[in-house]
Amino acid sequence: MRSFDLAVIGSGPGGYRAAVLGALHGLSVALVEKGQWGGCCLNRGCVPKKTWHHSAKLMQEAPHWGSRGLSGTLCADLEMAWHHQKQVVTTVRDSSVRYLRRLGIALWEGEARLVGPHELAVGGTPALRARHILIATGSRPHVPTVFRGNPDVILTTDDLFDRPPPHGPRVAVVGSGSVGTEFAFILAMLGRRVTWLASAQPLGSTAFSQTARRLLSDTLAQGGITPKLGSRVVSIERTAGGIVLETAAGTREEVDWVLLGTGRVPHTRGLALDALGVALDPSGFIRTNEALQTRLPHVYAIGDVANPRMTANHALAEAYVALTNILRTRPRNRENQAVPRVIHSAVELASVGLNEDQAEDEGFETAVGFAAFATNPRALGEGAPEGFVRLVADADSGKLLGAEIAGSDAGELIHWVANHLGRPDALQQLSGAFCNHPSRAEELQNAADTLAAKWGLHDGMHGPH
Repeated sequence: MRSFDLAVIGSGPGGYRAAVLGALHGLSVALVEKGQWGGCCLNRGCVPKKTWHHSAKLMQEAPHWGSRGLSGTLCADLEMAWHHQKQVVTTVRDSSVRYLRRLGIALWEGEARLVGPHELAVGGTPALRARHILIATGSRPHVPTVFRGNPDVILTTDDLFDRPPPHGPRVAVVGSGSVGTEFAFILAMLGRRVTWLASAQPLGSTAFSQTARRLLSDTLAQGGITPKLGSRVVSIERTAGGIVLETAAGTREEVDWVLLGTGRVPHTRGLALDALGVALDPSGFIRTNEALQTRLPHVYAIGDVANPRMTANHALAEAYVALTNILRTRPRNRENQAVPRVIHSAVELASVGLNEDQAEDEGFETAVGFAAFATNPRALGEGAPEGFVRLVADADSGKLLGAEIAGSDAGELIHWVANHLGRPDALQQLSGAFCNHPSRAEELQNAADTLAAKWGLHDGMHGPH
């Protein structure tokens, strides 16, 4: 039985980063994966979805190209788009595996099971010992009972990227969360006639503001994409013409296939956690403390298997926190609010930290710095002036509490704020940074300028005496 400093179970974004960080800091590392290297995010999630989203945005912009002196017809081919994302995924996966091997990380293929406090079996055979174990086994799609039994035409996102999509132009997208909001747009732009069945307002349970959600809703509607609210599916009938979905509201929707955005559940099956006393909460997530340790201090859990937020961004952040604690460089706790949240749909939405309501709930009196892209030269030149930047600060101290960005490149711009959030001089740093011109980042700086001036935070600047 081989011995290691660290054994990581799961090679998704969190597990991958944990293994890499461990190796870069001199630990001997084993990485165990029972499926495809890269986990869900690389093979069936963020990477292929973002690849499709880029194509969808091109289709969204195509009707306006004539005014830019560009002519021609652009047609979407979902089957070709599927093969394209597969090439992207394969390229990234192969590159990632080569890097892991260059770092000297031992790669084990098979299902891992804890057979002792420090021992793992892989594929049923005792295989390795480790001083520290990190569980990053991710999640799997939740399929409500009513949708079970027709896997050829009722797909999860895992299914969608595992095999070419079914034939037929009519697709029902089910769900009001991020998956429903993103794929209703993506599939409509890639040539499918989308019926969007949502039991509640899209993104209504997220921290995005009503202003941001309204902008997204209006932009989706311009493309003919509107959710049918209150449409909880209660029965399914297969007919010669396709699939008929009956909703609780009494409507009947006939489509060719269905894509589910009905949530995910943590994947702990087969790990044998009970035998070691590693506890799960009522929703099935592994219980951890703020340092990401389970009941056994040397066993950590990160990402979807332990965090109900279930994003790759949180898994990546938690990998860093866990490795910091394993290496004992300094104690560090998870910081859920400091991790960016991004939606890739008809308009890109991104946020970090607290929104105004959350800040007020925590006792802050808030001040807001706002700047719109409507007159931004870069946004106008790109023909995409919709959107805004909103910074939320503590009205008493000037401390930056959070940010929201709506519009093109929101997911990139949010890093400016995320990298400063929590620092006492965050507004001063954002206002005093140097920008390329013209750029969308200038609006973030304009919003920061407004707030920094309020408290006299501009470095080296002084008002009249």
